[in-house]
Amino acid sequence: MALPATELHTMTEADLKAEEMLCAAHQQSIQAKPAEMAAFSRSCSVKCTAYISGVADPKAVGKWAHGERMPRSESLCKLRGAYHIAVLISMSDKLETAKAWFIGMNPVLDYRSPAWVIATKPDGSKQAMDAALAFISYG
Repeated sequence: MALPATELHTMTEADLKAEEMLCAAHQQSIQAKPAEMAAFSRSCSVKCTAYISGVADPKAVGKWAHGERMPRSESLCKLRGAYHIAVLISMSDKLETAKAWFIGMNPVLDYRSPAWVIATKPDGSKQAMDAALAFISYG
C-alpha cells in the first residue's frame, strides 16, 4: 500500500512508521511458505488457526507446519491473511497482544473477533486488516 510521493509530504512521522511496518509485514507474508505461516499458531493457537483457516481438524495445521501437507487454496488465503496481520501487530506490539487481538471483541468489526471475521466473511481478511491498521495507528 505504498503511497504516491505527492501524498508522503502530508504524512506524520507515525504514519510513515506505520507505512514502513505495513510494507515489511506484507513482504514477509508474501514470501512465507505455508509451513512458516502454520507456525502462526504459536501466536494464536492451533485450534484458532484451524478455525481461521476453515479446517475442522486442528491436526491439519500441525501437518502444514511440518511440511507434511499443503493447505487448500481457500485455507491458504485465509492463513496468509491472518499471518500478515499477526506479523504486522507483532511488529508494533508483543506477540501476546497479537494473540489477544485475534480472539477478542473488536469495535471496528462490530464487536466481533477478527478470527471469526476472517473465518466466516468472504472479505474477512480485508476487514480484519482494516481493524489491525486502526489498532496499530490508534491503539
